[in-house]
Amino acid sequence: MLFALTMFAAGFGATVLGAFLAGGGFELPVLVVAALVGWLCASSIHVVLQWERAVILRFGRFNRTSGPGVVLTLPIIEFYTVRIDQRVSATYFGAEETLTRDLVPVNVDAVLFWMVFDPEKAALEVEDYAAAVSWVAQTAMRKAIGRNTVVEVATRRQELDDELKAEIERKLHPWGIDIIDVELRDIVIPKELQEAMARSAVAEREKEARTVLAEVERDIAEMLSDAAEVYEGSAEALRLRTMHLAYESVKSSGGTVMMPSAFSEGFVDAPRRAEAAGEAAGAGAGLGVGGASGA
Repeated sequence: MLFALTMFAAGFGATVLGAFLAGGGFELPVLVVAALVGWLCASSIHVVLQWERAVILRFGRFNRTSGPGVVLTLPIIEFYTVRIDQRVSATYFGAEETLTRDLVPVNVDAVLFWMVFDPEKAALEVEDYAAAVSWVAQTAMRKAIGRNTVVEVATRRQELDDELKAEIERKLHPWGIDIIDVELRDIVIPKELQEAMARSAVAEREKEARTVLAEVERDIAEMLSDAAEVYEGSAEALRLRTMHLAYESVKSSGGTVMMPSAFSEGFVDAPRRAEAAGEAAGAGAGLGVGGASGA
């Protein structure tokens, strides 16, 4: 408006000044002509901002889009009434008390980021494209929530964002509007259901923990069974295992292990034990013969 008034004043002043220099006075015809020239200047010279596009109609039909900068139109023949903002816009929308597939009422808030990529379609195909974006987004969210359960709505946020983006873009693309992103801000579930879901989550975690523990015990039992088969077929392996256990006990405690003699025999080599047993048997036989002769 300020620019239009400036153009009017410039056209009016230039006409009056020209008439005065030409030798005319400030008569009524001069003022009328000056006012007409000022009006023509104000209605034919426009300024469009950097992020805007002007949709120009000629005799009521679409002619072109112009801008940014200075835009010239033909007085009376051409005019424009719409300036399309092509910056990225953020629209808040939500769904209150919307029923999920399992009939649970939830409140969901989201933000939609969008921009106009075709000013012609945005101006000619829809009356108020900004309001249309809001209503289409809200309707798409209610439909998406109705197709999912409350657990899916709470846990599949990214999938729900992608689903909403595809649905909204499918409807708004013919109007020259591009959807950049959709992000869910908050999902509010009734308090009664929150407590039940918390108990269910705790039970599920306990179930998983017990399942993992059972699997570990099964693996340990299988390994012990395999070890028992190895020890059963090899006495040397069992002796080595016994020595290893004693070593680990001394190493971890830093002390001394006192073992009974029967246990220490496990560390004596088998040939040496057999040789010692033979010598003892021979000595016993000698003593028996000597005793008999004396008798």
